[in-house]
Amino acid sequence: MPSQSAINVFYDAECPLCRKERRRYERWAGKNVGDIAWLDVTEHQQMLRAKGVEPEVALRSLHVETANGQLIEGIDAYRLLMARIPVLVPIAWIIGLPGIKTGLRKLYDVWVKRRLQEQGRWPT
Repeated sequence: MPSQSAINVFYDAECPLCRKERRRYERWAGKNVGDIAWLDVTEHQQMLRAKGVEPEVALRSLHVETANGQLIEGIDAYRLLMARIPVLVPIAWIIGLPGIKTGLRKLYDVWVKRRLQEQGRWPT
């Protein structure tokens, strides 16, 4: 399988589950999914601001920058990552369906807000 284009993934490296999911993704992806730079939102605030994303917003949702500079966030960012792993392609398609995508986004937003509030990092 040919290598895919390089991408930047902006994620919350302070989140234990986020770090666990990153490790799982790297294990499943192996070497055939292209170059991925995993960038901690907290450490790359200036870079995000230069792209028009406030750090508080980046903390609340996964952001992926494609090789051509396009920013994709939320469920679509997860779908992009999943589509790079052949076994996850069907799941990426399913979670993109209108009703499912909307429901997952609502659940995700509630989970992130609760997590950040518990950590004292929810923006006031």
